Amino acid sequence: MAAVYQALHRGASSHLCRLHSTYVRKMRYLNKLKEDDSLCRQAQTSGTFYLFHNLSPFLQQVGKKYLVPQISASETRLILGQFQEAEQWMEKSVLIGCSDEHVPRFALDLGALEKSVIESELQGSFTDLRKALFVVEGKDSPLLASAQSLLRWHESHQYCSQTGQPTQKNTAGSKRVCHASGITYYPQMSPVVITLVSDGSRCLLARQPSFPPGMYTALSGFCDMGETVEEAVRREVAEEVGLEVESLRYSASQHWPFPSSTLMVACHALVTAQQTEISMDSLELEEARWFGLEEVMEGLKRRPSSSKRDNGSLLPWFPPKQAIAHQLIHEWVKQQSA
Repeated sequence: MAAVYQALHRGASSHLCRLHSTYVRKMRYLNKLKEDDSLCRQAQTSGTFYLFHNLSPFLQQVGKKYLVPQISASETRLILGQFQEAEQWMEKSVLIGCSDEHVPRFALDLGALEKSVIESELQGSFTDLRKALFVVEGKDSPLLASAQSLLRWHESHQYCSQTGQPTQKNTAGSKRVCHASGITYYPQMSPVVITLVSDGSRCLLARQPSFPPGMYTALSGFCDMGETVEEAVRREVAEEVGLEVESLRYSASQHWPFPSSTLMVACHALVTAQQTEISMDSLELEEARWFGLEEVMEGLKRRPSSSKRDNGSLLPWFPPKQAIAHQLIHEWVKQQSA
């Protein structure tokens, strides 16, 4: 029996090791591409490319599905061959990952080229990222978001903030260097807390004037310099709806590319049931109110297109599954229903 147990243990350990080593090899390969310009330049000749045009990703519609095609290096060069300085365009690409088989993935923005020519050649269209994130498959959304954020960062950091001189991108796009000052710039994300407030039996959802009609979501706000997540949650809830958080717990995190690259830190917050009167900051919010379990469950099923009543008024609807706000609301429903 001991021999059988040892054999099973060795088999399980070997399987875990293989899974682990696949991930480790992948991460180390990506790190080499970021640090070695010549190796990354070589990878550009065999990798796949996600194309953007003025930060809008390229999608192909097949029936009711929207696909995010990975364009081969040879096909990308063929498209660029129709324009001048094709080789220089490949240099503008940024590394965004690789497959388990070590096929590198790059993102390339062709915003200065004629959009219709590329769309006709590849039989698809460049789509605003806000729409794209909610129509593509879940596995593609994070990749598009991170790709656009990195492309946007390079677009806005072409000059050194100290010397005003041009900065130079490394081949992978993992940094920019000002050779005049020696300063190296790395892409950064801003932390944002997103909080679902509850009084125990209800949850609080709000909307800003810029939101699509009828959409409500959890409270959110940027962390101030030097703040912890806990401090930011308490401050944002106090500022926006005039309530004091009694306790909070972490849920999950998500990269979000709007308005620029942010790290959304999602939390649940509980306020005292005896102190639930909302005092809304009208400069930040258009409306904030409490929702009961039944109303939230109905709102989760509702689509924007089905939220309009016969009299023209709107029923509330919530962010789709790809957004971390949806996860917070869904978790609250599960907790209430338990």
